Amino acid sequence: MNALLTRVATAPGGRRTKWLVLAAWLLLAVALGPLAGRLGEVEDTGANAFLPRGAESARVNTELERFRTDTIMPAVVVYTGDGARAKAEADRAAFAGFAAEGERVAPPLPSDDGEALMTVVPLSTEEDGLTGTVDEMRRIAGEGAPPGVRAEVGGPAGSLTDQVAVFDSLDSTLMIATGLVVAVLLLVTYRSPVLWLFPLLAVGFAAVLTQAGTYLLARYAQLPVDPQSAGILMVLVFGVGTDYALLLIARYREELHRHEDRHRAMAVALRRSGPAVLASAGTIAVGLACLALAEVNSSRSMGLVGAVGVVCGFLAMVTVLPALLVAAGRWVFWPFVPRYGTPARKARTVWSRVGGAVARHPRWSWLMSAAVTCVLALSATGIGMGLQQSEMFQDKPESVVAQERISAHYPSGAADPARIVVKADRAAEVGAVASEVPGVARVENGGRTPGGERAALSVVLADTPDSGAAKETVDRLRTAVHSVDGADALVGGTTAQALDTQRAAARDLRTVIPAVLAVVLLVLVWLLRSLVGPLLLLGTVVLSYFAALGASNLLFEHVLGHAGVDWSIPLMGFVFLVALGIDYNIFLMHRVREETGRAGHVRGVLEGLTSTGGVITSAGVVLAATFAVFAGLPLVTMAQMGVLVGVGVLLDTFLVRTVLVPALALDLGRWFWWPGRLFRGLGRPDGRPRTSGEREHAPV
Repeated sequence: MNALLTRVATAPGGRRTKWLVLAAWLLLAVALGPLAGRLGEVEDTGANAFLPRGAESARVNTELERFRTDTIMPAVVVYTGDGARAKAEADRAAFAGFAAEGERVAPPLPSDDGEALMTVVPLSTEEDGLTGTVDEMRRIAGEGAPPGVRAEVGGPAGSLTDQVAVFDSLDSTLMIATGLVVAVLLLVTYRSPVLWLFPLLAVGFAAVLTQAGTYLLARYAQLPVDPQSAGILMVLVFGVGTDYALLLIARYREELHRHEDRHRAMAVALRRSGPAVLASAGTIAVGLACLALAEVNSSRSMGLVGAVGVVCGFLAMVTVLPALLVAAGRWVFWPFVPRYGTPARKARTVWSRVGGAVARHPRWSWLMSAAVTCVLALSATGIGMGLQQSEMFQDKPESVVAQERISAHYPSGAADPARIVVKADRAAEVGAVASEVPGVARVENGGRTPGGERAALSVVLADTPDSGAAKETVDRLRTAVHSVDGADALVGGTTAQALDTQRAAARDLRTVIPAVLAVVLLVLVWLLRSLVGPLLLLGTVVLSYFAALGASNLLFEHVLGHAGVDWSIPLMGFVFLVALGIDYNIFLMHRVREETGRAGHVRGVLEGLTSTGGVITSAGVVLAATFAVFAGLPLVTMAQMGVLVGVGVLLDTFLVRTVLVPALALDLGRWFWWPGRLFRGLGRPDGRPRTSGEREHAPV
């Protein structure tokens, strides 16, 4: 069985089988290509796509769909300045043609201070072009305004338009930016005019398989996909796929110095690096899949979609990339072509010097590196959690400006009221109870279902929607209306959604994090065949995560000027960083275990660090740079995710994997491998246990 698996794993590098692999991928790309561009058709852009499963606010959204055959979404236009009334009245006549069938545009509503006017235009969501309608309204509102008069279009329709504008260009922006970043870094890494094209070509195959596979799973297996997870998907495939390409190419180049036959060199490279790549892909995929336990729908989507991308990237990198490299021959490394019989690397390198410095003072090295990470982690204690809707964009869109003006002159919740859905015969009683709740400005009738069974109430809150005070009001409102017997009352709306998401995110932290840690630990135990080492590696990655969170918080607060951290960031950042951060420890320690079995513990640690130092550093820089692309996006949540993952990967690459882990391994000695075979073998008089790896690969 093992022989069969080995033949299958090394088939992409075979003399004949490489052509079969390439032909299979070409046929697959041609067959799946038309499906790859259809991912947008299955994206869930509904009201509940980013809400917790079963949340009360999500149930309200579902209930509200029953109230009309054509759903209404209001656009709110707010006017300020002298002469605003004439402009508002003129625009009202122009806006009348945009109102949904059977609806009318009410006269402009003046604010209590007399300094603003507000016009509500009921738009139908059943018709195509809602965002185009809002854009046209903004054009009308901006034309012909007297000097000093300002008009902004906001409300739910304006907010949706601004979000759609972000996501419409998200996929193409990320794809182009990520591709350019990876191409430049590969050119710098390889210093070859040809070699850098091969990883990108393999990632291209992976991208086609990923998008087509995600589309099919979403269409026929109910895989949840939303615009945010779809945008992150390609960045993850580029980053992870390039990491695996760098590791495989580095090992292949090394084996070309030892084997005259390039097919033999690739077979050895696949056999040697395959377990590490498999363990890495398995850890990331299963770790991301743990997000299926999350209640927040967007977290579940990102985890499951990301797992699909990692698996597809892994399959492409261990099949099509080796076949391409072997088919092309040694010349792809020009001008630094690896020659058979020459040394694989210089006797003295940067990484050998780093390893020597760590080996001279291992305890001091790990204590100091741990102290640095702990200091950075302390900054995480002052994180301000939660972002209001107006703080979700790095540059304020018009809908946010409109909401700020409404909050300045009207009850803050006037443009986006809370919604109550109740049995129709108890609506009056529930409305009376709701109006007595502190923080409620007024309660208005919101209509009935066509059959008259359910009624809706609009509750204008005194405070800005999704602010802390508004959330407290929603809590009081829910307590009050739930106490009305037989009313079956539900409270939803923007504020309720923010409250439900905040609480679900806290529950998800307690549920998902233990599952991810358990998965990572099991993979490390399987890979290293020990217990002490995996526990220490897991501890270093967790410490690195908190250090990255603290360092990122300093950037959010003092450089990027963010008002706080989105509730989804701690969980999503943890899953991505633990899964991706353990990646480099897997690459390092798999090589250390191989070399330890051949040359002893101290020599094995130093040889592992020296051999993998350059490739892991390159991989870390590439992965951090791909996620850093998010930092320039207009959505604060995605920018924060990119910064956190980028900082965390760099910490893992340059501090944790370079100093902390090797120093811990050297300080513990053979106890690092307890209670496995290496621990027992290192206790022998010669200190060199024979392993299957040593029999296969004699020292060069």
